[in-house]
Amino acid sequence: MRKTKPKKRILLPDPKFHDVQVTRFVNNLMLQGKKSIAYSIFYDAIDIIGEKMKDSEQAPLDIWKKALENVTPQVEVKSRRVGGANFQVPMEVRPERKVSLSMKNMVLFARKRSGHSMAEKLAAEIMAAYNCEGAAFKRKEDMHRMAEANKAFAHFRF
Repeated sequence: MRKTKPKKRILLPDPKFHDVQVTRFVNNLMLQGKKSIAYSIFYDAIDIIGEKMKDSEQAPLDIWKKALENVTPQVEVKSRRVGGANFQVPMEVRPERKVSLSMKNMVLFARKRSGHSMAEKLAAEIMAAYNCEGAAFKRKEDMHRMAEANKAFAHFRF
């Protein structure tokens, strides 16, 4: 490669929970550079989760982390051209990309949900993912199913 790799930016932890992962999620949630609005949406969603899942002995932030873990894909398929034919080759997902994919899917499907506020939609998607259901979890399952179906082409890995 001619160009050098860009340096990894160091993210500051969020003001409420002092967690870097929360900051990363809020950055994915943010639209048009409105970070304070994204933070308020996330914190409101966490509060809604806290109210709706009182019977759970876990903290709302732990529920969110478990939900993210549930929608994190382990394998994905990538197109690879071999001898004039395209093959869907299953590949393991890099750790950094795993986190990125899970967060992006969670935000994407929360936006598509029906509801009044974005905080409510996000809370609903997080609770669905925590219970191993919902659109983000289904996306992960579909990715795994696709990789399983194309396991025969795993020897084309590069």
